[in-house]
Amino acid sequence: MTEKVRVRYAPSPTGFPHVGNIRTALFNWLFARHHKGSFIVRIENTDVARTVEGAVEAILGGLRWLGMDWDEGPDVGGDYGPYFQSERLKLYQAAAKQLVEQGDAYYCYCTPERLDEMRAEQIRLKQPPGYDRHCRQISATNNVLKLISGSRRVIRFRTPMEKQTTFTDYIRGEVTFENAKIDDFILLKSGGYPTYHLASIVDDHLMQISHILRAEEWLSSTPRHLMLYKALGYKLPQFVHLPMLLGADRSKLSKRHGAVSITEYQTQGYLPEAMMNFLALLGWSLDDKTEIISRKDLIDNFSLKRVSQTAAIFNREKLDWMNGVYIRNLSSGDLTRRVIPFLERELPPEVKRPISVEYVEKIIPLIQERIKKLEEVAGLTDFFFTGELDYQPDLLIVKKMNRELAGKALETSLLKLRRLPAFDEESLETMLRPLAEELELKTGQLFGTLRVAVTGRAVAPPLFQTMIALGKERCISRIKRAIAILKEMPEETDSE
Repeated sequence: MTEKVRVRYAPSPTGFPHVGNIRTALFNWLFARHHKGSFIVRIENTDVARTVEGAVEAILGGLRWLGMDWDEGPDVGGDYGPYFQSERLKLYQAAAKQLVEQGDAYYCYCTPERLDEMRAEQIRLKQPPGYDRHCRQISATNNVLKLISGSRRVIRFRTPMEKQTTFTDYIRGEVTFENAKIDDFILLKSGGYPTYHLASIVDDHLMQISHILRAEEWLSSTPRHLMLYKALGYKLPQFVHLPMLLGADRSKLSKRHGAVSITEYQTQGYLPEAMMNFLALLGWSLDDKTEIISRKDLIDNFSLKRVSQTAAIFNREKLDWMNGVYIRNLSSGDLTRRVIPFLERELPPEVKRPISVEYVEKIIPLIQERIKKLEEVAGLTDFFFTGELDYQPDLLIVKKMNRELAGKALETSLLKLRRLPAFDEESLETMLRPLAEELELKTGQLFGTLRVAVTGRAVAPPLFQTMIALGKERCISRIKRAIAILKEMPEETDSE
């Protein structure tokens, strides 16, 4: 790059940041970091009626969670602020006034009722929608009279009605639009607030943005923006329209595909480094095979040349797989640290808080291979924390056993466990495996009954390691209760 790279992420707080929005932010951030440029965050909050409370905090929080720092913007300031558009209204009003004075824009007094009638007629005649330029030729005298009468007005751009607008998109090459198909779009609303078209162009110019990386949906707006750049005498940035995101069924990405707020992914227990890796591969690739890419490697290798023209597929199953890979690669200490907040949130209220870090670190290695999301940990481990277990009594009677055999297996195991001098994996192995043969049971039958007795479930982490984590006294207590449960069951109870 011959000039300093300055890119921006400019979300509107009309909703919480979904994955498509954040993917755009990530590509801007990676591009800036790769070229040692500046990543600017600008909040485009001029749509007051649709602003959602808490959206700004969610946007900034999502960036922080993913580790995407910004060089200028809210909380950090900068030389080109303020970074909330609501604090920059005079700049947009001055630009709109300049366009009117030089004949590139005009006042429009059309009422909402007239515009509704116009659209209805266009639909009836099967004409393309768009403003019919009714106020385009209003004289200066009529303008004054309407203003004196108190008529509400907006400012519209005087779009050229002939020729074409052509520009070069970095990814798509040369793109051409017919000017006649572009209506006279609004620049400044009646309340003095700008539309996106005017505000973004003014801010991108004043903030010296060098490259505009944005979603493909804005491609059709680009000719409007080029006209504004030309009319205002601004230097053009490089436009880069990123590939569209589709669901796994190749339809438009929606909530059912996973287009939810980034904070929901955080709440569900996706790791930020896995999420960053996954989002980076939605329309970009390092090569044709590498899928697990570190943050450093993403920055070192990010290039617009590897951004695809074709739509990217948002595959939730792939995200789950990738998150599982990242979880398995964490140290037990790191995973414990990340899991604790989820256990504090998800475990039953009767479990004592704060949760013991040392105790959790003993448990984590038993389940690490099975976790895809951190929110799953409480469900996989709650029996380690609760007092009395709640389970179906018939689970104690495993395949080809009956109540009597299960009871005998548990009573004999209890007797031997009480006499066991050391409560470690080797001691349990040495004692329990021969016991199965002594009772004329398969090891799976004995271990299955014991597993239910000490965990309350038929599927759990490895039995011996689980028993060690639970501790000898708790295992003995739970086996005694299981024996009592069996004695209360009907004698004919058995398993097929």
